[in-house]
Amino acid sequence: MNKIIDTIKSRRSVRKFKEDKIKEEELLAILDAAIHAPSGHNDQPWHFTVIERKEMLERINREAKEEMIKSEEEWICKIGKSSRNILHDAPTLIIVSGRSDTYSPLIDASAATENLMIAATSLNIGTCWVGLVNYFFKNLENIKLLGIKEGYQPFYAIAVGYIKEGYEAPKINRNKEVVNYIK
Repeated sequence: MNKIIDTIKSRRSVRKFKEDKIKEEELLAILDAAIHAPSGHNDQPWHFTVIERKEMLERINREAKEEMIKSEEEWICKIGKSSRNILHDAPTLIIVSGRSDTYSPLIDASAATENLMIAATSLNIGTCWVGLVNYFFKNLENIKLLGIKEGYQPFYAIAVGYIKEGYEAPKINRNKEVVNYIK
């Protein structure tokens, strides 16, 4: 059909990344696409915290997993106890936050996140939406540690990086029966 639709259809969650950080101009292009998302009342309530420091990425993974072990949800507890890196060893993590005093911060941040991931895909950069990072924010001091402004709530993170050679994202069969027409 066209390049944008093809890019949307080809986007998949990537869970194996090269160690190399993505180029600065690529990161800026991805973030610029994110801030061009639509938002309710034009609030633009999003905030992005980019983390590339390896020690901080390791800390986020470790502390989130320590909290996950305490979960009553068996599958979350199991991941917390595993050797799995919940950030998929990505060299870059983008924490997506929203300003709490706006109409629809989570929805608006999610629209920005979709733009971010589609832009990354167009540049052959992999992404994975990581909700489990919220366990890191159970310790409210970690919000301050990452410099997330007061009045903003961290929602989730996006793991970002170059796709490791040989990695193939799972094929997805989309359910075509999710549309209803009234003519």
